[in-house]
Amino acid sequence: MLKQATALAVIMTLAACSGTGTPAEETTSAAPEQASETAGRTAGYNPDRNAYFGDLHIHTRSSFDAYIFNVRRTADDAYRFALGETIQHPSGFDMTIAGGPLDFYTVTDHAEYLGILPAMDTPGTKLSELPRAKDMFSTDPDKIVAAFQGVGQSVRTGKPIEDMYDLDTINSVWLQNVAAADKYNQPGKFTTFAAYEFTSVTTPDENGGFGGGNLHRNVFFKGKAPVRAFSTLDSTNPEDLWDWMDAQREAGMEVISIPHNSNVSDGQMFRLETYKGEPMDTAYAEQRMRNEPLVEVTQVKGTSETHPDLSPNDEWANFEIYDQLLGAYVVGATNGSYVREAYRNGLKLQEEKGFDPFHFGLVAASDSHVAGGAYSEEDYWSKIGIVDGTPVARGSVPFPGTTGWDDQPEDNQVVKNATNWFSRWSASGLTGVWAEENTREAIFDAFRRKETFATTGPRMKVRFFGGFGYDEAMLSSANLSHEAYEGGVPMGGDLVGTGEAPAFIAWAQRDPNGGTLQRLQVVKVTSDGEEVIDVACDNGAPDPSTRRCTDNGATVDMASCTPENEGASELKVLWTDPDFDPARRATYYVRVLENPSCRWSTWEAMRNGTPPRPDVPETIQERAYTSPIWYIPGGLRDRKTI
Repeated sequence: MLKQATALAVIMTLAACSGTGTPAEETTSAAPEQASETAGRTAGYNPDRNAYFGDLHIHTRSSFDAYIFNVRRTADDAYRFALGETIQHPSGFDMTIAGGPLDFYTVTDHAEYLGILPAMDTPGTKLSELPRAKDMFSTDPDKIVAAFQGVGQSVRTGKPIEDMYDLDTINSVWLQNVAAADKYNQPGKFTTFAAYEFTSVTTPDENGGFGGGNLHRNVFFKGKAPVRAFSTLDSTNPEDLWDWMDAQREAGMEVISIPHNSNVSDGQMFRLETYKGEPMDTAYAEQRMRNEPLVEVTQVKGTSETHPDLSPNDEWANFEIYDQLLGAYVVGATNGSYVREAYRNGLKLQEEKGFDPFHFGLVAASDSHVAGGAYSEEDYWSKIGIVDGTPVARGSVPFPGTTGWDDQPEDNQVVKNATNWFSRWSASGLTGVWAEENTREAIFDAFRRKETFATTGPRMKVRFFGGFGYDEAMLSSANLSHEAYEGGVPMGGDLVGTGEAPAFIAWAQRDPNGGTLQRLQVVKVTSDGEEVIDVACDNGAPDPSTRRCTDNGATVDMASCTPENEGASELKVLWTDPDFDPARRATYYVRVLENPSCRWSTWEAMRNGTPPRPDVPETIQERAYTSPIWYIPGGLRDRKTI
């Protein structure tokens, strides 16, 4: 039986905090003036493309699992935060974005019961008179738990709670979110998209709550959006979502969806059969890739690149691994939950059956439920609300009244949640795109061609090109990017073979406000294996016999969390695969690692004057991942590549 972990102390706090549905503080600052669309190009237009950074996964008070944890921030607040303004966390402290304003930002509230809980908590509304509303916002913890778990069961099963399923309210709040995105969209300066989250969960929870395997998707519209959002209360099957998306596209509304947290999907996100357990075919793969060209590879709830059990020869595979099923203390299945394995399986399906349903690029996000993402290890506030709003709740400092980490009260619900969940979450992440300008059209087009990369928080810039006419002289050219586009393909592209080995250009630049770079790696995946190859190092060339950088001696002063090393500001290399087989498909992507730095939990322990939590790493290596370049042997291009 999956254990539900709603803390009694948290519920009591919720009961004390519930009341009016009006935001705790009114928004008084004016929204940015709407920039008018023009037929011309915006300032900063670059035909060889600029790097833009943003967060594609943000929740506000309109999400049922945000409002219940005392989140009262609106979509307007979220966009103000992304533009550099300070907003307030439900626990009462100020949140200001680390690293300065972002280039794009998207509110993705859950479509299921969108805006319903705020309406239930607003006196005078019809929804506030429901018995379930009185239970949800009562002072009786048992009633609150039962009422909220009922919402979880409804979302999981797809069976609406009849009296709560107020479509007028849901559709009205959806259109309010669309309007907020339009209001803050400033072509050339700041980009927003109308978007929402589709909240599918598998693996039935015997307690009727949220526990299960994550099949969530965020759905984004390029421009015009429909008057309603398709949710799991329409169907829990993602393939039905794709049908709906195809219909929106036919009606002139371009749309994509982005799965997230495959790491906690219980092996379901990249399973080798359809949602209903039927064999995949070309039509399935085409529809999936048409609608889901990207996957979220890192966020607060862990990293989905790979797992040590899947990549035992990758020394960096054990990074921010989080594998508990949603809302449970149960570890999910590993196979079918990570993107690198999916790339391998996609190649195998392509070779054997002629289609690849996992031909996707990579992005990152925070999944913040408090309207603002915590991207910095040094300034971290997790994601939920009051339930994880303090270092004690996050498990980075010992529980009050205890003498240290050896005498934590194991039967305390706050300690259980911190141990199993919050202490293992991450300060992550951000999406980078390469686009000609900062507009909806240019950034969405970058999503479509998968010219995207994911970072665990820092704004490091990464480029990756593959071609057959590249040479060393290009690395010092002032027109490197232009020449690379002219002679090859960027990340996200298919490189069709000519019989000779392609050359790859991998290029990373540090975040000026972040750590220095240690190594630049190429991850090569084939249908029956993988290899991680260091291709550039901060301290010289990799050892050709080990294909690894030598130890650069990078350390951290744990008394102050100060890195004690230099590292590189830029790494750039022309690389050719020494084991290249011109007759075999392969997937290549770049991973960039910074030198070690303190993890957020260590920062919080240091400020508290206590030792760092012993069952999580004291330091991490922040990183970035590019979308792949897929090599296709010459003569096979006529075989369908999805």
